[in-house]
Amino acid sequence: MINLVLFGPPGAGKGTQAILLAKTFNLVHLSTGDLLRHEIAEKTDLGRLAAELIDKGELVPDEVVISMIESRLKKPRSTVGFIFDGFPRTVAQAQALDRLLTKHHSKVSVMLCLAVDKPELINRLLKRGLTSGRCDDLEAATIEHRIDVYNEKTAPIINYYESQGKYYPIQGLGSIEEISENLKQAVMRMSSKPISTLNQ
Repeated sequence: MINLVLFGPPGAGKGTQAILLAKTFNLVHLSTGDLLRHEIAEKTDLGRLAAELIDKGELVPDEVVISMIESRLKKPRSTVGFIFDGFPRTVAQAQALDRLLTKHHSKVSVMLCLAVDKPELINRLLKRGLTSGRCDDLEAATIEHRIDVYNEKTAPIINYYESQGKYYPIQGLGSIEEISENLKQAVMRMSSKPISTLNQ
């Protein structure tokens, strides 16, 4: 089984690249945002708990997110693994994910980190803000603060995966296709199986 963690700052293109990687390697794309919305829409016990917390303006605890991920791990599937998009964001979450995957006789294969400089990120997000309707993508100062917060919290989780030999930085500049190809090649190099067998 191959399990990828896709990491990167706001505007790095994680969502787009996660979808492409999922298709290439026959992986389940697990976006924590999508998971939360799905559980809330389905009115599951976890969804109701998450909705109550969100309505109060509180963060959804790690254990709730992990429980949602575990519910997906348990579902029957014909894929060869998962790609985690937006999770983990902290060392504590990375440790929790490792424990969960170990429980299911699996592990994180590699953490791919998209590297994009701040001016490019700000430019991308401002452009996205014109069409996304997201208020946090409309002001350069707000975007810069989000990027700064990301950078402050990035080092520990990078160090965590680097200590396991699983950290792999990828240049996030270029066309979508070029970045996708770089990510694909990185996965193939980090995996002991060639792409032909990963898709079987």
